[in-house]
Amino acid sequence: MPKGLLNFHTKGLTEAGCDEAGRGCLAGPVVAAAVILPPRFRHPLINDSKQLKEAERNQLRHIIEKKALAWAVSFVDHHEIDRINILNASFLAMHRAIDQLQVVPDCLLIDGNRFNAHKTYPHHCIVKGDGKFKSIAAASILAKTHRDEYMQQLHAEYPHYQWATNKGYPTKVHREAIRQQGLSPYHRQSFRQLPEQLKLKI
Repeated sequence: MPKGLLNFHTKGLTEAGCDEAGRGCLAGPVVAAAVILPPRFRHPLINDSKQLKEAERNQLRHIIEKKALAWAVSFVDHHEIDRINILNASFLAMHRAIDQLQVVPDCLLIDGNRFNAHKTYPHHCIVKGDGKFKSIAAASILAKTHRDEYMQQLHAEYPHYQWATNKGYPTKVHREAIRQQGLSPYHRQSFRQLPEQLKLKI
C-alpha cells in the first residue's frame, strides 16, 4: 500500500471521500463520485487513479463498489458545463453524488482546494487528497472508470475523435480530428477547442 494513504481524517467519524474526473476534457461530462469506505479498508493497489494503470482501475472499481459502505456516481453533462462553467459543474456533480449516498456521512473529504459547501455536511478540502486518503482515492477511481466507460460508448457514435483512447482530453489526435471534422454535439462549446481559437463566451 502506498505510504501516506490514510483511512480517515478524523477518527470515529463517517467520512465520504469525493473527487471528480473530466474537468480538463474538451468533450463529454464531468463525473464525480462519493465513497464511504469501511474503517479498516485495505487493498495493496488503492491510490490516486492517475497513478494506476487502466486494468488496475477497473479491478479496483469492482472491489470498491462491492466493499464500500456506500458509493454514488453523478454526471454533469456538457450542456450544464457550458451554462454554469466547469468549476461549478464539478461541484454540482459532487453534490449530486453525495446526495445519493445510502449512508449518511458526518463530513466530506474533498479533493482540491475549493468547494461549494454542502447544505448539510461539513467538509475538508485537501490538496492532492486522492493521494493522501483512501476514500478520496476510491472516489477518484470510480469517477474515472465510470467516465471512461461512458466516453467509450460515445466513441462508437463518433469514432474519428478517438474518444476510446483519449476520453475527450485535448490530445494531438483529438484536436486534429476537430480541425478536420468540426465539433460534435458532445463538445463543450465554452472551451477553447483549438489553441488558435479564441475562447467562446457563453
